[in-house]
Amino acid sequence: MLRFTYPVKLTRDRKDGGYVVTSRDLPEAITQGNTVEKAVSEAEGALQAAIEARVEDGLDIPAPSRAKRGERMVPAPITTALKAAVYLAMREEGVSKSELARRMRVHEKEARRMLDPHHPTRVPTLERALAVLGRRAEIAVS
Repeated sequence: MLRFTYPVKLTRDRKDGGYVVTSRDLPEAITQGNTVEKAVSEAEGALQAAIEARVEDGLDIPAPSRAKRGERMVPAPITTALKAAVYLAMREEGVSKSELARRMRVHEKEARRMLDPHHPTRVPTLERALAVLGRRAEIAVS
């Protein structure tokens, strides 16, 4: 089962105030916030940007580590997680965007846009892509 909830560390910034947020699993996801709540909210955006960049660059998306003492688990936004799941399933199966379009019976342009971070792909479309790749999404609320 894939999860896209990552441990992040909030480090108090004694000089400028607020908190600096870092992630061991996605070291490029660095951000900050004036309060703990704002820092965690900003962490979601940093995780989103890191995952989207990895998809665009054709890189691996690491599985989340277990949280260590002092870390918080922060989820990537749901649509980002679904796009990442489709991307990873395509890589695992060796399926191109053209092949995914054929399997989904959609125009190739739609399959190309599906993983584009700037395109508002609908959740049912991503669920259908996962289904043709032999996967399904489940939502857990904590």
